[in-house]
Amino acid sequence: MGHSTIFPTGATVYNPNKAWSGYTVFQAGEEGVVLIDMNGKEVHLWKGLLGFPAKIFPGGYVLGSTGRRDPKFGIQDNVDLVQVDWDGNIVWKYNSYEHIEDPGYEPLWYARQHHDYQREGNPVGYFAPGLEPKVDGGNTLILAHKNIYNHQISDKQLLDDTIIEVDWEGNVVWEWAPNEHFAELGFDEAAKNVLFRDPNSRSFGNLGGGVGDWLHINSASYVGPNKFYDAGDERFHPDNVIWDAREANIIAITDKRTGAIVWRIGPDYSLPELKHIDWIIGQHHAHIIPKGLPGEGNLLVFDNGGWGGYGLPNPSSPFGQKNALRDYSRILEINPVTLEIEWQYTAAEAGFSVPTDSYKFYSPYISSAQRLPNGNTLITEGSNGRLFEVTPEHELVWEYISPYNDSRNTNMVYRSYRVPYAWVPQLEKPVEQAIEPIDVTQFRVPGAASKGSDSVVSVATTLPFVEGAACVATTDEGSSRKAN
Repeated sequence: MGHSTIFPTGATVYNPNKAWSGYTVFQAGEEGVVLIDMNGKEVHLWKGLLGFPAKIFPGGYVLGSTGRRDPKFGIQDNVDLVQVDWDGNIVWKYNSYEHIEDPGYEPLWYARQHHDYQREGNPVGYFAPGLEPKVDGGNTLILAHKNIYNHQISDKQLLDDTIIEVDWEGNVVWEWAPNEHFAELGFDEAAKNVLFRDPNSRSFGNLGGGVGDWLHINSASYVGPNKFYDAGDERFHPDNVIWDAREANIIAITDKRTGAIVWRIGPDYSLPELKHIDWIIGQHHAHIIPKGLPGEGNLLVFDNGGWGGYGLPNPSSPFGQKNALRDYSRILEINPVTLEIEWQYTAAEAGFSVPTDSYKFYSPYISSAQRLPNGNTLITEGSNGRLFEVTPEHELVWEYISPYNDSRNTNMVYRSYRVPYAWVPQLEKPVEQAIEPIDVTQFRVPGAASKGSDSVVSVATTLPFVEGAACVATTDEGSSRKAN
């Protein structure tokens, strides 16, 4: 399907009686980190802040980064991880993982943070009752990068996705490197052969022919308090770390005390115990639903589809790289002990019954899913810049299309989070105005003919924007932009 040249942006659907209402935070293209209400109004902008991802904490604090390494020399390396207050003042910073001297740049300390981080007090970075992240102390779990060689994996240079924990003063108090646990990752001989020849090499500047982005871990969080650990299953110790690797199709839990991988699904989903799940490919944001939320203890993951994995060649993968392919996405909620799928969202649940229409829910990269306190799920269909909320019965109760484009002329959103109004005391609770879904079969732009007639549909002239949605966003700097 081609990309539509004309489509609505901003909030397009909102049912206040069924949605879990609050503020939503995400990276707004080149603008910075934005906070919107349920009607799509931009209520605050942290201009220039990078959100990879952006997270909001109680008190109106936001975490993000002030800059990114020149892509000629590194892959998605953030200079730092910072916590800023409502006015954008930095109140905490970490930037001391590696000292780097890139040609043409002043030597600089980098955090090399990418894709994810968690603050002590909350295991996953989104709201859960009784699990509030600390805002003036505590440790921070950070997903970072380190360039290494491990000839057991490949003779090429590798980009390792290290997971570190730093204290409030920036001291590294725990570090885990996946390359040191290669034997625990479950690769068969075919996958090992492919990895050795080409570990997903990516050429960047002075890296001498490239660096192997062999796992590309994109999420890391604490397992958190859960019923399985309470019942005696040590694999799910609350301090353990769950992570996923999109290039290897792996989701795993690392024992924080020993470093051993104690639970894993993937990279091979043809195993008898996993066949009913089918292949998870290129996934993002795998985490355990926090205690106090519906589905607590289960694994929630945005199973992107697209491409990923290493193994035997096939017609779509002549050299065995990215050898698993699928052109649609799924949200999966999986019991991590029985491995049964307890809930899912696919194009079929969205109402597209024809199998060939499965691509109508599809984001082959980025994206996320968040379980909300009323049992709904907030979904970031990231490549399309579409954020939406569905009930357990899959009813769409809120939808928002990002109007913010980046330098590549895409409105993609890496990840979004919903938080309660109370976390942002600087704002009064907004008026919540329902937005009824539009009958798109009758919606026309001015001058267009209606379905089955030569007349012009009046709705085109009276409803250039969605009824109830915010049409103009005003920032604290006094500027305005179209938001729908």
